[in-house]
Amino acid sequence: MKEEKNMSLVPAKFRFTTKEKWLMIVIIVLMIVGIIVTWINCIENMKVNAEYKLAYQQYQEALIKEQEELERKRQEKLPKLTESGIENINHIYSSDTKRAFLTFDDGPSSNTNQILDILSERGIKATFFVLGSNVEKNPELVKRMYDEGHFIANHGYSHVYETIYQSPQAVLDEYNKCNQVVRDAIGEQEYNSHLFRFPGGLVGGKYADIKNQANDLLLQNDIVHVDWNALNGDSETISPTIEYEIQRIQETVGNKQSVVILMHDAQAKKVTVEALPTIIDYLKEQGYEFKNFYEIIK
Repeated sequence: MKEEKNMSLVPAKFRFTTKEKWLMIVIIVLMIVGIIVTWINCIENMKVNAEYKLAYQQYQEALIKEQEELERKRQEKLPKLTESGIENINHIYSSDTKRAFLTFDDGPSSNTNQILDILSERGIKATFFVLGSNVEKNPELVKRMYDEGHFIANHGYSHVYETIYQSPQAVLDEYNKCNQVVRDAIGEQEYNSHLFRFPGGLVGGKYADIKNQANDLLLQNDIVHVDWNALNGDSETISPTIEYEIQRIQETVGNKQSVVILMHDAQAKKVTVEALPTIIDYLKEQGYEFKNFYEIIK
């Protein structure tokens, strides 16, 4: 009676049947469950987002490290002339240990590919004093030199004495012209070898005064020169034989501790390709370690 009396005090619109009460309970439970599930999902999403952010951060860090490593390797292949490098050049023919610098002038040509194959097989890095005019004809060979770790040095553009030795400025102009075509060939506009070899060598000859003045001008522009103190004789005679080149190597290397060996990879120097394996074997037998100018200009 009392319950009925209390129910009578509740307006009709707020009275619920037992079925309606259970329905409300179910709805409330479902809402609570929904809230819990949503909360759990939010927590999971936060975890996933945190893991994603961490993974993305790690990816970004790895990408930065990879880019830094690529830049470090790129910088290693860009010669930088320092005071120690100049000092090294000044003492290039002196060493406490036996070392040999294989250098090739006047290329690249079709012979250069075979020379690069031989050097690759032997694990030797050399130095190529390239001619700009030949670089323009064979840019892919210069790119190969660069990619395989050889030092690309500068031998001017034309190799025409009347042109290159018109004046000291003409020598510098030829250097710069050659340097630019090398940059274009290797796809690296910051490249500068800082290393020049005068066609015909620095010392003596008809253009000795111009050469000496040009050498001073080059040095003012952070460019050093190097000649040679040993050779294979492939430019001494029109048709050298393998035996002749080996003999000249033996005669000119002698008992020197540090040798900069002049050879050529121009189109006409096929015999140099044929003699090169024997030349390398001879130098190894004499206890020489092979170097290139990356270890001098750095």
